[in-house]
Amino acid sequence: MHAAPMLEGRVAIVTGAGSGIGRAVAVAMAAAGAAVVIADIGVSPAGEGGSSVPAEQTKLIIEAGGGRAVVCGETVSRWDSARRIVETAFDAFGRLDIVVNNAGILRDAIFHRMTPEDWLSVVGVHLNGSFFVSRAAAEHFRRQESGAFVHMTGTSGLIGNAGQANYAAAKLGIVGLSRSIAIDMQRYNVRSNAVAPFAWTRAASAFRAETEDDRARMARLQQINPEHNAPLAVFLASDAARDVTGQVFTIRRNEIFVMSQSRPLRSVQRDGGWTPELLRDHAFPALRSSLTPLERSHDVFSWEPV
Repeated sequence: MHAAPMLEGRVAIVTGAGSGIGRAVAVAMAAAGAAVVIADIGVSPAGEGGSSVPAEQTKLIIEAGGGRAVVCGETVSRWDSARRIVETAFDAFGRLDIVVNNAGILRDAIFHRMTPEDWLSVVGVHLNGSFFVSRAAAEHFRRQESGAFVHMTGTSGLIGNAGQANYAAAKLGIVGLSRSIAIDMQRYNVRSNAVAPFAWTRAASAFRAETEDDRARMARLQQINPEHNAPLAVFLASDAARDVTGQVFTIRRNEIFVMSQSRPLRSVQRDGGWTPELLRDHAFPALRSSLTPLERSHDVFSWEPV
């Protein structure tokens, strides 16, 4: 007797599911038994243009595999539209169990050249979009006393990367959002986790390699397919992960990492308080070995993908 698929009878929303990691996750969730709302507006990696074609292609892939899916062309970056994405799940399938916040755009620029529009557009899709869709779904999850969120964060936020202040701030904000949802909604049996994926996608291919380090990083990314990220998303959305919440994971091809979260590392104290001079002469000599190096993502993940 075969075990039932891990997501049988469930309904999932996957944002940004028209291509890349979002498509891989949507297809994998459908293969695991979920009906899927493909929420995608079909824009370029920079957020330009718009077409229903990518989402329709994902739908065809899911249906060819015997799954069920519906397309929703609403944007995540506006509250009313996010609510309509959630309503689509109920209109099409009568329920909602899973939200995967994957939609995102890139507008990379060195910080002193980043425009306010670069900032607002990226934060609007990644961080505001994750909040809007999650908040709209939370009303239903609370009433049914169940639900799972999987949010896509990134090592640019967890560790750092050049030219991505907007993206990094949004992605680290998503970690705080996910943790807050996990704490606030634990009483309703609602779980929330964040995943930092690695993959060679349309967005990654827009990155311009200007140094030897950049070219080496791109070569490593090209070995990692979007599909490598899908199994963990399926697992985290399933009842098998009922005791996993508030966590941050990174996937790098066949490697899965649980990431640290901010906790005190080392402290100094002085009964009489501190002066700038005492900080210089005593506190920082003691603390210095615990300061975090100014590394970028590829400095930390420096080895070849396994």
